[in-house]
Formats: sequence, structure tokens, C-alpha cells
Amino acid sequence: MPRDEQPGLSLLVHRPDEEPTVLHTGLASLEHGLAIGPDTTFNVGSVAKQITAHLILLAARDDLLRLDQRASDLLPRLKISDVTVADLVTHRSGIRDAESLLSLVGFRDLDHYTADDLRTLAYRQDQRAVPEGRFLYSNTNYLLLAEILETVHRTTLPDLARHRLFGPLGMHSTHFKSDPRQVIPGAASAYQATHHGWRHTELPVTLPGPGTLWTTACDLDRWLAHLHQCWQCEHQLPWQNALAYHPSDHQPYLYGPGLYAATRPGRVGVFHYGHEQGFSAATHLDATGLRVICLSNNADIAADYITAAILRGMGEHPELAPKDVLRTAASLRPEPKVAARTQHANGDRGPEVDLGTFSSDQAPGSLRLTRSAGTLHLWRRGSRDQLTQTGPAAYVGNGYTLTLTGSADQVDSFTLDLDRAPGLTYVRR
Repeated sequence: MPRDEQPGLSLLVHRPDEEPTVLHTGLASLEHGLAIGPDTTFNVGSVAKQITAHLILLAARDDLLRLDQRASDLLPRLKISDVTVADLVTHRSGIRDAESLLSLVGFRDLDHYTADDLRTLAYRQDQRAVPEGRFLYSNTNYLLLAEILETVHRTTLPDLARHRLFGPLGMHSTHFKSDPRQVIPGAASAYQATHHGWRHTELPVTLPGPGTLWTTACDLDRWLAHLHQCWQCEHQLPWQNALAYHPSDHQPYLYGPGLYAATRPGRVGVFHYGHEQGFSAATHLDATGLRVICLSNNADIAADYITAAILRGMGEHPELAPKDVLRTAASLRPEPKVAARTQHANGDRGPEVDLGTFSSDQAPGSLRLTRSAGTLHLWRRGSRDQLTQTGPAAYVGNGYTLTLTGSADQVDSFTLDLDRAPGLTYVRR
């Protein structure tokens, strides 16, 4: 399919003391043939964390809370009492990612869950999943920060962001979406390639705080300009005087108030990438004030990959005009990939030996283990994962590691480690 008939990209480069250069490619709506343009809004996923963290810092500045305050003072249902507000902002709370926990139930694409459902899973957790001070990226941290903001301000996060940030900065096309039925002006649809064309990837889920921020490339440019004003000098990262940056899970980068930071000499910058429901987004700001933004509504185009190509092109060919760099980067879009298929219970398989049903007090639902022809399978809500053995008691599944505490013949318990929800102990029911 010609690229101008596919979902595509909105790109922006803004060099200091120059006008921004913008490039839009592809369609915002395949059904209606609507092209992506300057007013097209995208779901930018985790880029929203920059906004949520900034609102927390403003609340601290206004004495509505303290960054070293125990989060449980503001969230009485939180059982892990030594987690601070700053721990939530910098992903050092050790609270597991609730969406990862929910995935263990076998949640299906069109099932509906809410921010309150996920916060309830957070409140079930009674101890850190990793040692104190260790980085564990978790969207749950920012769901809790959103609840803190709504508590101290006595208003909703969308209204707070609009009045305190989006309105004053002229970001009039930017909205937190708090209800799946809410209409966002100029919203693009997101798509993924299938065997027979394209399919929608958006789900009936909205999680303001860690994500669900809809905006345009030009509005994000205004935000990054404001962020650069907070950059006091090249050797001090934005808001570093209020909240420290610490090593993240993406070495050599640091993580601070909703921002990853690169501190290599001559290449100091802050950024965040977002992936949500087929959309992807990337924002990059360096100490000179250079801004690079990429927004995509094609599930097979990674905005962080395109942004890296733009930065690499500008570094290797400084003589090129930004528009030429953008055109080159946009041409790097891969051919559409076919969506993976899930293996369901009615698929062909050999005889199964049931090893038991297991549950965890830190996660919803139950899991079942079976063995077939010497291979272990983990079942969740009618679908199964075939596990690959990597050690005497260790097995790898789709995004997790399962470690048996006994033999594979008589399983009484096991530990499940997901990337964002480690250390889950499951015992036989």
C-alpha cells in the first residue's frame, strides 16, 4: 500500500532561535482518508508522565504536599508505609505495575477496566517488590500520583492540568482523556497491520496520569519550551534542585521527575518515550534548547526509533536542513508486520496432565499449570503459554520467568517474575 495511504507520523524539529520544521505523513483515519496535519492529536502514552510529575512539583512548591512525605499520608489505603511521594515520581516505590498484574488474568482486548480497578490492585500490595531505592518502572506509581493530585487539589486531573498548565502555555489541543467515550477533537486513530489489511488497536481504557494524554506536535513543542525555561544551566537537569535523578533501568540514563536524562558531555538531554494502544511518541530536549518530537499512529512504527534517526542525522550531517533530515527519517518506516496470533484452548495439542491451579495474594485471579510431552504450559482464562526451560527449575514464558520451588512432577508453588511486577509467589489452591 502506498505510504500516503497508511497510518503515519507527525514530526517536529525546533532548533534554538529558528522557526520549527514540521513534517506530517500518512493518514489520521484510514476509513475517511483524512491526512495527518498540524491539528491532528495523538495519544502520547508515557510522555504524559512529564506533565503529571510537573504538577506534583507545583503542588510541593505551593505547600500542598512534601516530596519526602509518606504517600500513605495522602493515600490511606496504601499499605506500604515507607514509600514517599518522591519514590512514586522516580519509580522507586517498588510497587508492581497493576496492568502487568491484570495481564495474568488473561484480560482480553475489548475487556474494560478503569484506573480505580488498577489502584485497587496497588492497594493489595503490602511490601516492595524490589529492595528500597531500586528502580522499578511502574505505571501504577503515576496512577497513585494522579490520585494524590486530585486529593490535594479537590478536582480532577484533566481540569487541574488544563487550568494550571495547558491553558497558560497555549496548549489548547491537549487533553487528558478520562472516559473512553470522551470525544477528543482532531484525534487520530491507531492501527496495526493484519493478514487482511488493518485493524484498530485502541482499547476502552483510560488511565490519566501515567498516560492517556492526547496532544499535537506543536503543543508538545510549547511544553518543551517551558521545560527548557526550567533548565537553569547545562550541568543541572530540569527540576534537579527539587528532585534528584537516579540510575534507571535503561543504562546509562538517569530518571528524575517524569524524565529520562542523558548526561554525556556535549549531549546532555532529557526525554521520554510512550507506547499506548498502537500509538507511540517521543520527545527530546537538549541543553541548548533543541526540541525533537515524533508522534505515530502506526503500531509498527516506533517513535523512539525515528527520533533517534533524526538526532543521528542532525549530528552526522549538520549542514543538512531540518526538513531534509525529517524526510530521511520518515522514509525509514518499516514494512507492516502481521499481528501475532494467540494460541487458545481449542488449538491442537497432545494429552495434558493437570498440575494444579494456583493463586497469589498480590495478584488477581488464578493460573493453571499443565504438562504435555514433557513441556510445561501456563493457562490463564482459556489461553495457554508454552514455557521454555532455561534451568533446572526456571522456565520462560511470554514476558515473564517462572521458577518452580519443587519438582515439575509435584508442583506446590512457584514464583513469577514479570518485567514490571517481579516476585509474585503462587501457591496451590
